[in-house]
Amino acid sequence: MAQAKLTKSQRREAARKEAERLRKAQEARDKRGRAILIGVVAAVLALIIVAVVVIAKQANRTLLSDFEGAMPANSNLHGGIPFGADGAGSTNEGAPEVDIYLDFMCPYCGDFEQVNGPDLAQAAADGEATVIYHPLNYLDRFSEGTEYSTRTAAAFAYVATEAPDTALDFMAALFAQQPEEGSSGLTDEEITDIALEAGVPQDVADSMTDGTYAEWVAVASEQASKHDGIGGTPTVLIDGEEWDGNRTNPGELLADIQAAG
Repeated sequence: MAQAKLTKSQRREAARKEAERLRKAQEARDKRGRAILIGVVAAVLALIIVAVVVIAKQANRTLLSDFEGAMPANSNLHGGIPFGADGAGSTNEGAPEVDIYLDFMCPYCGDFEQVNGPDLAQAAADGEATVIYHPLNYLDRFSEGTEYSTRTAAAFAYVATEAPDTALDFMAALFAQQPEEGSSGLTDEEITDIALEAGVPQDVADSMTDGTYAEWVAVASEQASKHDGIGGTPTVLIDGEEWDGNRTNPGELLADIQAAG
């Protein structure tokens, strides 16, 4: 049977419905496309975030990140022991960070300590700076095989951990009785006597030369020399920037620390 011929109005209505169908189909395709695009963008952003976190973690890793030996309390991954208002192991939030790289056999470190030690201790106590000491073993080769730099650095780390209130006095006393570079240095018994005179408790002094932190000193020194660019001692950084002032000019370092604050 022949199909009835559509009227003009029926053809317009059919065309309108078809256009509506096509429009809805296109909207559905566009919606699916946007959802796919959003999913792809979200996945890419997630990968970027993961990559940034991984890179940041790797950038912050040091030789001490995987070190499994004994580490001084609150020491950082660059071999530094912080001193703040609450003594060894504490920090002063918001204050400049002053990193001091030293070797107890280094005569220039002795001169530096004599001039700047009291200022640094006061700045830490007053909250003006977090002073971070890095005891190194660079001059072990100049102590006739006794590893004087390692022994004193490890002893200092031990005192900073076990008797933190006496650590800076012990350091000052070690430098005040510093042996000549190239000598055999002080014996463990002499180091112990110095510690007791500086106020280190007997039980701490009795154990501080046992080498508890000797391995830590070695790894921290390697980190400083091979990765942190510390070529010699004393080296001073203020908020990560090397200080190029006069190490033996009284008050100059303290003024620059206060200016950085």
